[in-house]
Parts: sequence; C-alpha cells; structure tokens
Amino acid sequence: MQLAARSFSVVLIALAMGVASGRAAAETVLITGANQGIGLEFAKEYAARGWTVIATHRRTTTPDELAKLAAQYPKLRIERLDVTDAAQIEALGAKLKGVPIDILLSNAGLVRTDPLDKPGGNANQMFGTLDYKLLDDFIHTNVAGPLKIAETFIENVKASRQKKIVAISSAAGSVSVPPFMPNGSPVPDHYWYRISKTALNSAMRLLSAQFKNDGVTVVMFHPGGVQVESFGKTSLPGFVPPEEAIGRMIKTIDGLSIKDSGRFMDNDGKDHPW
Repeated sequence: MQLAARSFSVVLIALAMGVASGRAAAETVLITGANQGIGLEFAKEYAARGWTVIATHRRTTTPDELAKLAAQYPKLRIERLDVTDAAQIEALGAKLKGVPIDILLSNAGLVRTDPLDKPGGNANQMFGTLDYKLLDDFIHTNVAGPLKIAETFIENVKASRQKKIVAISSAAGSVSVPPFMPNGSPVPDHYWYRISKTALNSAMRLLSAQFKNDGVTVVMFHPGGVQVESFGKTSLPGFVPPEEAIGRMIKTIDGLSIKDSGRFMDNDGKDHPW
C-alpha cells in the first residue's frame, strides 16, 4: 500500500514537472496546406517534437510527402481539407469536436494561378490585364478560408493550453511600405495576392481583439523569402531553405504570449510594417 502511494506520488511529481517546464503531454497543431512548402516544413518540425500534428491538404489523394511523414510519426494524422469549402471545414470541425488545438496554423494560400517559375505567369494580376474573376478565388482562399477555420475551431483553441492562432501572411500585404524593389524600381505586381494579404491581416487583427479576454493569442507572420519546391530550380537571392525560416518562426511562436496578440511579425519575431 505504501509502495503504491509512493508510486502515485512519483507520477504526480513528474506531471507537475512537465507542466512547470512548459511541456504539455499532448500539444496539438492543426496546419492547413501541409502537403508542401512552408506547411510541410511546419508539419515535419512539429512532428519531430512529438506533437500531435493534424496535417491538412486539398488533394483528391493523400500526397506522398505526407504519407511518408505519417509513416515516420504515428502522432501525425492526415485530413483532407479545402479551405475554400465551408462544408469540408465544418465536417472536420465536427470530427475534431472537443479536441484541444494549441496552435491553429493557417498556411494554405494562393499566390498565383501559374507556377512560380513560369515567366509572365502573373499577367492576370497585373494592371491592364487583370482577371477580375480571380479576385473571388484569392479572397476565398487567403481571407475567408483562414477566417472560417478560426470560426470553426475557436472552441478547440480556447480548450488548449497554448491558445494560439497563427496566420502566414506576407510583406506583400503591407500598405505603409510602397511595393518597390531594393534598387528603387517599382514592382506593382500580384494585385490580387497583395490585396488579399492586406485583408487577411485586417481579419486577424479583428480576431485578436475579439478573443483577447479569452486568452487567445492571434498573430500574423511574414515568413521572408523561403526557397520552397514550387520555385523549381530557380534559385532566388536572399531566399533561405524552409527549415531555416520555419525554425525561426517556431522559436518565435514558442515565446508568444497574449501581449503579442495582433502583431504582424517577421520570422524572427520583429514587428513588420504594415
């Protein structure tokens, strides 16, 4: 009886030490657009930490990269989710009802309709040749999607220990900094992408104000230049590998508190003008 009591005490002490060190037993992150690029790297790094990772994608079949990751990390679960489909979001919300989500990470986004390494692939976002039908696609993906995700999973976030909502935005959404290159040349390109990222920041600021009293921290990140696979063999100056950029963001996310809510930051946690 004394041995059983002593063993129980040891368990309680171990649990208390885990809480005190800031390491919860079952931290969970939900990542949209986790099958490639920035989202995939987030999934890899959180899975390697031992987190429960809910990695979503919109493909009709499971992407190979996610299947390999799930085989390596049993706590990674793959869910199909198109952020422009409200019914799919609500269905996943029902499936995950009552599951605490420490970090709700909206990464899925639309940059352009053609491959990033295709010359002239953004003509439909240039003044004079704007495709106005595309604006709906950008708003639904880059603004309404993250907002619907937050609306659906807010109770999951509130029920968690960390209570964080993170949106991957872009410096392209800044309105206080003119769209110029470092050499002074104007780059008024990607109209729809820039406009939608500005709207995303505004939406996240609204969320930060609405849920501050609930202890929910909402932030936006400009991830910086990240050399993701969608650039193909095109190597861009100043761009860094995904593991470097995402490693910095995760370190910053680790240190977030409610006082940071509403901030738009670079990947190293410095405020980005917008």
